[in-house]
Amino acid sequence: MKQNIILHKNSKTVNTTIQLTGSKSECNRALVIEALSQGRVKVTNVSDAADAVLLANILRNQESGVRNQEVVTAADEPATENSQLATEVNIGPAGTAMRFLTAYFSLEPGEVLLTGSERMKQRPIGILVDALRTLGADITYAEQEGYPPLHIKGGFEQRTDTVSIKGNISSQYITALLLIAARLPQGLKLEIEGELTSRPYVEMTLSMLQQAGIQHEWEGNTISIGNQPFSETSIWVEPDWSAASYWYAIAALSDEAELFLPGLTAYSLQGDSVITEIMANFGITSQFKDGGVYLKKEPKALGRKDFNLIKCPDLAQTVIVVCAALGHEATFTGLETLKIKETDRIAALQNELGKMGVKLVEKDEVYTLDCSGKFIPEKMTIATYDDHRMAMAFAPLALVIPELEIEDYMVVEKSYPAYWDDLQKAGFSLSQPFTKA
Repeated sequence: MKQNIILHKNSKTVNTTIQLTGSKSECNRALVIEALSQGRVKVTNVSDAADAVLLANILRNQESGVRNQEVVTAADEPATENSQLATEVNIGPAGTAMRFLTAYFSLEPGEVLLTGSERMKQRPIGILVDALRTLGADITYAEQEGYPPLHIKGGFEQRTDTVSIKGNISSQYITALLLIAARLPQGLKLEIEGELTSRPYVEMTLSMLQQAGIQHEWEGNTISIGNQPFSETSIWVEPDWSAASYWYAIAALSDEAELFLPGLTAYSLQGDSVITEIMANFGITSQFKDGGVYLKKEPKALGRKDFNLIKCPDLAQTVIVVCAALGHEATFTGLETLKIKETDRIAALQNELGKMGVKLVEKDEVYTLDCSGKFIPEKMTIATYDDHRMAMAFAPLALVIPELEIEDYMVVEKSYPAYWDDLQKAGFSLSQPFTKA
């Protein structure tokens, strides 16, 4: 049952220490590497994000041969006495798991029907499926062409070592292919067409593979990984910079803020660590010492007007909401992938910002905040659209709006289950809305 929560923050001062969970992005990659390494790689500081927990359980079941999911056949392939039954694996709303497991299950022996939530069935995956089919994978669509659910017969015979993929789509398609590359008999030459969106996420994947002993070459637009064994090693998952971004937002909207986030490093694999540079424009300093990062709010006049978020699209909601709350009429580019996330994040932002009179106007893939009609309501209710980042990006508005209600607040379990508990540590008051009998 979906529930709402009401946030209050009487003081605009924040001073606390917040221990963040492991990065969902790093953890999901590390878990697949661990599974592909057949025991040679071990993952530590595993994230407690729902997506990571789900992926870990699925991979553990696959590895042990224990299947608790319902046995079904693909919708376009009715069961017969001679047909092989497929095991249904339901990943719910976990988009990363859908992409990574599509590649993983195509490689592993067995037959799977990979499915998810209704929203997941609306999120395109044809580009990845086409690339895997080029390599030789046996994947068919169980319902709508180009979308999950997928009927995957694993253990394919590789037909080629070269595949091309567009660079301006989700980097998770590219990562999914790179993760399995070293296990392919012929290895993989991945040719990226055009500009590469979210490059830091691809670099993260390659760095983590390198930690596990997998070498690569990246020349021009081609990434090459030969067939090679994984090394025995341990991969430590750094705390989540995406989660850290909400604390930078809280600091930006506070009058005074001093926060310590243990475990975060200045030389992170995570592209979202660029939040330190972005939020410096809002007067938030970042000092790395004592095994973490100290955030402090300093007086600073807002100046920067243009933000290109193509390398860090998961920060878009955070940064846009902060700008809106401060009445900062900035422009944003690099948001093309936001429309195919957990929800259409552009439409969701436009709807919710409109509740405080702020418009997010799009023209030729450039988005501009129009704050001319901005007002601060006494109470505002935020719809979350089954999107964890909508809940967490808008929650800091409790520093500005006296009574802020967040719908379906437990959606944050997807990436940051302790979010509301951590807000309470920082002095936010949380309550359930009163409902008449």
